[in-house]
Order: sequence, then C-alpha cells, then structure tokens
Amino acid sequence: MSHTTAPPPQPPATPRRARASIALVFGVHGAVSGSFVTRIPWIQDRLDLSAGQLGLALVMPAIGSSLAMPLAGRVVHRHGGRAAVRGLISLWCLALALPALAPSLPVLCAALLAYGATAGMADVAMNAQGVEIEERLGRSIMSGLHGMWSAGGLLASGFGILAAHLDLDARLQLAGTALVLLALAQPVCRGLPDLRAREGAQEPPRFALPPRSSLVIGLVGFCAVFAEGASMDWSGVYLRDVTGASTTLAAASYTAFSLTMAVSRLAGDAAIRRLGAVRATRLGGAVATAGGLLVVAADSPALAIPGFALIGIGIAVIVPLAFAAAGRIGTDASQAIAGVATVTYTSGLIAPAVIGALAQATSLTVSFGLVTALAFALLLSAGALRRAEPNSTAVAATAPGAENRAGKDLSAI
Repeated sequence: MSHTTAPPPQPPATPRRARASIALVFGVHGAVSGSFVTRIPWIQDRLDLSAGQLGLALVMPAIGSSLAMPLAGRVVHRHGGRAAVRGLISLWCLALALPALAPSLPVLCAALLAYGATAGMADVAMNAQGVEIEERLGRSIMSGLHGMWSAGGLLASGFGILAAHLDLDARLQLAGTALVLLALAQPVCRGLPDLRAREGAQEPPRFALPPRSSLVIGLVGFCAVFAEGASMDWSGVYLRDVTGASTTLAAASYTAFSLTMAVSRLAGDAAIRRLGAVRATRLGGAVATAGGLLVVAADSPALAIPGFALIGIGIAVIVPLAFAAAGRIGTDASQAIAGVATVTYTSGLIAPAVIGALAQATSLTVSFGLVTALAFALLLSAGALRRAEPNSTAVAATAPGAENRAGKDLSAI
C-alpha cells in the first residue's frame, strides 16, 4: 500500500511573522523606487531628452499613481490582502524594467504611467495590510514600516550608483534588479496574513472615490510631503546658491536627508507609543518648523544642513500616521488609504514646481518660508490623526498570552 506525504502546512501568520513580512514588502517597494531614480540620467542621455522633456516624463508616475490608487480597494476586497499585495508588488517589480527599454519619449511616458500605476496600487494594498496588522498587534508599527521603505530605497540606490559608476547598461541592470526583487517578494508575501474585508463591507465600485473623512487626514499628509519633496529636490540647490556650499556638499544633501528620514522613521514607533499620535504629530511639526526657520535664516551650510535635518526628523512620522488614521475609517481600509494617498502624493507632485515658481518670482529663501509655514500647520492640524491610535480592543493583544490569541486571529482571517 503506497503512502503519499502531504506537503507541510504553511506556518500560521502570527503577529511577529506578519510584521516581519510586511516590513520586508515595504523594503522591496522602496528598493524598486531607489533603483529607478539612480538611472534617470542614463535614460535621459540615451533618449537625448531636454530638461523640459525629462520633466514631462517624470510627471507620469505621479499621474499613473493618482489614477490607479482608487482601483486598489476593489482588488484588495476581491482577492484578499495577501494575494493583492503579492500580485501588485510583483507587477511593480516588473515595471522597473520598462522605462530603460523605452525607445522614444512617448513610449517612455507610457512606461512611466504603468510604472506609477503599479506603484500606487501596491502602495495602497501594503499600507492597508500594515494598518490591519498594527491594529491586531495593538501598538504602532507604521512608522517603522515606512522606515523600511526608506532603507530599501537607500540600499538599492547604492547599487544603482555603483552600476552607473561602472557604466553598466541600465536596460540590463534594471531588468536584472527587477527579477531579483520579484523573486524576493514571493517568499516574503507568503508570511502575510490573508486579511479579508471587514464584516459587513460591500464590494467597492471599480473606481472608488475616497470618503470625505479621509480628505482632512490627507491634507495633513499633504503638508508633510510638500516639505519632504521641497527639501529633497531643492536642498542641494539651496545649499549651493544661498549658502555657497561646494558642489560635492550640495550633491550629498539628498542622501543625507534621506538617511535622516529613514533613521527617524525606524525609531518613530517608540516615540508614537510613548506620546500618542497627536502629541507625536505636534512635536514633529514643532521640530520641522524649527528646521525651516534655520534654513530660512541660514547664510552658511553649517546652519542650513542642520535645518534640513530637523525638517526630515520632524515630518518623518507624519505620513505613516496619516495612513494609520485613514485605515481606521469605515469598513474598507484600502479605500480610505487610497484617498489619503492620492491627496498626500499630489503634494509631492506639485511641491517642486511650486518651490521653483516662487523662487523665480521672489527667492529660494521665500520659498522655504512657505515650507516652514506648512510645517507649522502640522501643529494646528494634529488632531486629525487621532484615529492613528490602535483601538482599545487591539490593545488587549499586549496582555500576557495575547500574542497567541492574536496569531490565531490573523491566521483565521
């Protein structure tokens, strides 16, 4: 009589395993973005694009994200959290290879639309998953997850810089990186819980508009991302033109700012647990405002660099808290997160242009006066993120023996 051996059962999605898995998903997502950014100059040179043509192309990812994010709720609802994240992060990884293969500007724009669409939908799905896991853990983890995104981007950008230094063909490098990240994403996603729509939730329409309650939260994220986008894109120019920094020091400002953001986000959950979401937001707004004032007053790199660092530290936890707050609106976390993400990321799209236009009309110093004012607005609007606190039922998960109960809940969904 023959016997067949059944395949070993998949380990249950315990809270610890689920948290590690979603953190790695965030890292993979950030790595795709970091890989692409470093090869933009290669793409520009290959297609012989002017600065204006490149600027047009680089708007396409944001447009693609904004159009596709409202579709993510239906995908998550229909297929479940684990399958949605696996499928969308896989598409996002594969999309990394498309821009370098484009033979012309119109094809590049189309490739970047697809690149942005997959990025936005994967972003919504993984943030919804992160909020659900945080809810069951009963403590803040969203800041650390976004810190993993930043860390993944920094690590991948390092490899991209090395590839550019070695003059590797970006078509081969990005295609190879896409396959590596795709292969990494598959086992990582197996550790996610198969979270389904909350009881009583109706299937959202194909293109779901965000609930109105998410718009106020989105505006808080808008202020933070505006400061982030302005600092990342313009800090180097500010150091060079306003403070007289060397070209090398100015060029290093992006990496330094990104590193500050990553470290602050990785450490941010501890601050949120101690202070609560509202007080942490107010403290962040105060720190970012102080940083903005230093930048505006700076007449040397010795003042401007600490100022940009304080802006990065201050805004680091705001977007993770905005997503956490959105995920607790209504019965469909992914739909509310899509609304907040759309409003929030629109800020990143317009910030560089607004700063440039204002600087053209007045000065860069005045432009960063606007950044400082938006940072101060975080102090006034912090109450909108009160929902970011894990609810009282989830807090029970921190009691003795609760991890096993939470693990059963996660694996059963």
